[in-house]
Amino acid sequence: MEKVKTTQAVGLILCHDMTQIIKDEFKGPRFRKGHVVEEADIPVLLSMGKEYLYVWENDPHLVHEDEGVEILYHQCAGNNLSRSEVKEGKVEILAACDGLLKVDTKRLNTINAMDDIIIATRHGNTVVRKGDRLAGIRVVPLAIQRAKLEAVTEFLKNESIIEVVPIKRKKIAIINTGNEIYHGIISDVFGPVVIKKFREYNCKIIEQVILPDSTAMVSTKINELLEKGVEIVVCTGGMSVDPDDITPAAIRSACTEVISYGAPVLPGAMFMLAYHGNQVIMGLPGCVMYAGRTIFDLVLPRLLTDEKLCKKDLVNLGEGGFCLNCEICTFPNCGFGSH
Repeated sequence: MEKVKTTQAVGLILCHDMTQIIKDEFKGPRFRKGHVVEEADIPVLLSMGKEYLYVWENDPHLVHEDEGVEILYHQCAGNNLSRSEVKEGKVEILAACDGLLKVDTKRLNTINAMDDIIIATRHGNTVVRKGDRLAGIRVVPLAIQRAKLEAVTEFLKNESIIEVVPIKRKKIAIINTGNEIYHGIISDVFGPVVIKKFREYNCKIIEQVILPDSTAMVSTKINELLEKGVEIVVCTGGMSVDPDDITPAAIRSACTEVISYGAPVLPGAMFMLAYHGNQVIMGLPGCVMYAGRTIFDLVLPRLLTDEKLCKKDLVNLGEGGFCLNCEICTFPNCGFGSH
């Protein structure tokens, strides 16, 4: 910190807030700590009785907080993002489109472990809308070591840690299984629930069919739908471990890879995820029919971004995978699916 004449302070950085008092009109900070003095500020400062100012010494090894935040934003921000104005060493990151928020947790934690830099985000894999606030970046000191910013740049190597991935309009088919529905003993109430969830993402329902409890018939129908180019096939009914629950066997027969039969999420434990190449086959547990939010709500947006999930992705849902079944559901603004 050094003391300089106000008339010679253009381009220098103030070390503290400066209060202005105008009787019966204004009292408060006229210039904030970190403000870079401009030519137009000189008359105002002199009118406040500030013949001298305390400013940061010019040091090529230091970067002003606002400039530091600019650098961090451009290093950390990926696709489909916008931002607020940089102010007092802080900027907020906003969604530039509807989509799924993706956060590189490992890289985020590494950067936050560095002194003088703070990046706070919402939970990754959250569905967001255009304009939503997603994260904030803050430089703690008034001026940050240039070497620290260079270390972040070197660490990231042009890889972002936050982005929004657009959700795609997929072609969907639904197979409802169960002799009782097939023979008209009871009405299908599962199908409408699933259709409604897909329509939340503007997906196109290509076909819905009701089949009896026949492994061969369900498997054949899955293959037929896949050959038609359906991108996601959803099977409902017959997903538990009872002897007459044939859906898992039918899915195994039709797929090329089973990711998991079972997931550490409640409600949704008997969920099945499989692939035929890049085409998705899901077996939905009965809870999807009556529970407000289930594993289906956690997995579906990710599948609609073309993310190919693996066993570890489902295992990681265990922390935060317990729904409290609140009387008034606030999902996704709650802990369900967050970790």
